[in-house]
Amino acid sequence: MSTEKSQVKVLVPTAVRDGFTYAANSQVPSGQLVEVSFRNRNMLGVSMGMPTQQYSGQLKSVMHIHDNILPPVHLQFIKWVADYTMAPIGQVLRMMLPVQDAFVEKKTADRYKLDIGQPNLVSAMSSLSEEQQLAAVQISQAVNQHSFQPFLLDGVTGSGKTEVYFESIIACLKAGRQAVVLLPEIALTTQWLQRFEQRFGCKPLQWHSGLTPSVRRQTWRAVLDGRAKVIVGARSALFLPFKELGLIIVDEEHDSTYKQDEQVLYNARDMAVVGAKFHKVPVVLASATPSLETYVNAKSGKYKQLRLTQRFGAAQMPEIKLVNLTKERPKEWLSETVINTIKDRLQHNQQAMLFLNRRGYAPLTLCESCGHRIMCLACDTWLVAHKATQRLHCHHCDFQQPYPTACPECHTPQSLIPCGPGVERIVEVVTNVFPRAKIATLTSDTLSTPKKAKQIIDSITNNEVDIVIGTQVLAKGYHFPKLTYVCVVDGDLGLTGADIRACERTYQMLNQVSGRAGREEILGEVAIQTYNPEHPVMQAIAQNDRDGLLDLEAEQRQMYGMPPYGRLIAIILSSLNEQRVEQVAKNLVKCAQSHPDVTVLGPAPAPIAKLRSRYRWRILVKGPSNLRLQDYVNVMLERSNTPSNVRVTVDVDPYSFL
Repeated sequence: MSTEKSQVKVLVPTAVRDGFTYAANSQVPSGQLVEVSFRNRNMLGVSMGMPTQQYSGQLKSVMHIHDNILPPVHLQFIKWVADYTMAPIGQVLRMMLPVQDAFVEKKTADRYKLDIGQPNLVSAMSSLSEEQQLAAVQISQAVNQHSFQPFLLDGVTGSGKTEVYFESIIACLKAGRQAVVLLPEIALTTQWLQRFEQRFGCKPLQWHSGLTPSVRRQTWRAVLDGRAKVIVGARSALFLPFKELGLIIVDEEHDSTYKQDEQVLYNARDMAVVGAKFHKVPVVLASATPSLETYVNAKSGKYKQLRLTQRFGAAQMPEIKLVNLTKERPKEWLSETVINTIKDRLQHNQQAMLFLNRRGYAPLTLCESCGHRIMCLACDTWLVAHKATQRLHCHHCDFQQPYPTACPECHTPQSLIPCGPGVERIVEVVTNVFPRAKIATLTSDTLSTPKKAKQIIDSITNNEVDIVIGTQVLAKGYHFPKLTYVCVVDGDLGLTGADIRACERTYQMLNQVSGRAGREEILGEVAIQTYNPEHPVMQAIAQNDRDGLLDLEAEQRQMYGMPPYGRLIAIILSSLNEQRVEQVAKNLVKCAQSHPDVTVLGPAPAPIAKLRSRYRWRILVKGPSNLRLQDYVNVMLERSNTPSNVRVTVDVDPYSFL
């Protein structure tokens, strides 16, 4: 304990809503990184300056003051994110200080030495199309002016969006500042890193959950002291402590994986725009299928829209055909048209792709004797059959069990049948139809590590594969030169349910998958199997009328006051006790204030009413976009006195409604 007169307020990276007062030998400026003891643990924290009120009792002393200081903009950003997401500010700080031993001298040196190359900054502007050059010049001007400007880089698939923002990165590095590129999937970094290395002569530093502690520690310090010039990573890379940030790029900005659904619930796309505003730098949102929020912001002039309407080089947009499954009954999930077209493409030494956004062999296992459906013990969901491992798997809680030899309900042996197709089942069908074809499967199971992803992607790129079969990871920007034919096995998947973004997301997925076909000289073709070819999404994809669909979506959202024309906050309550969580949810709604512009929907059991052994209820608070809905929800929560055995999660701007 210390009796020093100097006091400092320290924020620690854990679930706290304010800083704590410590004693120090001298004044510690705001933003200074310090080491303190908190709840019997040594923690790296950040000074928030002098406390507003001096503490009269005994205080713990700051253990160590580091030389590094976070600029005021970082603290402002942390405070804003915590306030907006209604998350404890200490949890937000944890995203910026995830490496607690970054300054600890190791007894043995790190085996891995961080490779920070010197990028080649020679412009390739002359090789770009006129549209690309115009876009690159405008972004680069904003970089040089060090001014906040959101851009929508709106380019069709294969139009060379990456080359445009590579030119912007060159401008950023020439100005002596740092650039961060957010990507939606770790698997996507494989090809992206190769393209970066070919363009700049060295690899950028990476930031994602797959890194070793040693690499994370060294990378974090390199960002903090300014040695790391370009960082490419997942959504959390946005919160790295950049010494002098000059450019933020969000690739595939529409992707739902930018929404974090645990601890601090935030959308990295939206936080990137806010972060750019705090840092006074341009932010580039790149997509062939922008989110409705971004599309509306671009149409209103809030974002500057840069359009790339043509594919790069000799490549043309693929021809898209709808296969009406009500007329052409498929044999084992694939229509005769699709099978014949694949045969033709393989005969011409071209590659084909089959897309189905469903892992495993079958989504449901049913007893044909008694009708029993095998459910997860911990979740209100069916177990997915995985034939490769002969196991049933819950994709929500990761529960697994061996495939039963008899029905667990009526005990009839050999009565269980798989219902519906998953990717493994499509692989089985294709293997039977094309026994000589070399097949590659791309799912989150097969691309579990960057090394595995690189091996599979390289084999496809090098034309060592005839047919590629996979899930949504296939839609993420891959460039396979010989791939000329794409079939979407179930185009209707995703159009049902209560998700307000169902049409938007389905169109984005279909468009991105279609964009894998014919990215070089040979014209590509896309077949979308559907039972509902007249659906607006199907007509939009077939007629290449993206803007028409988005305008229709915008009109409907505006009519009902839904985002981006209104605001939503979801409150999810969960408990191990089913009756208790229902009672608390109903009581919470009773605590809602009467407000002419606010609607409280619910409470109701969540669509997945039981998840990881916890029973779940949902409340949705809806209000106009100009109303600060967080204040309204805060009053509800303060009035309710929710017991500690009921978990309350607040999701501002929800993306999941499960």
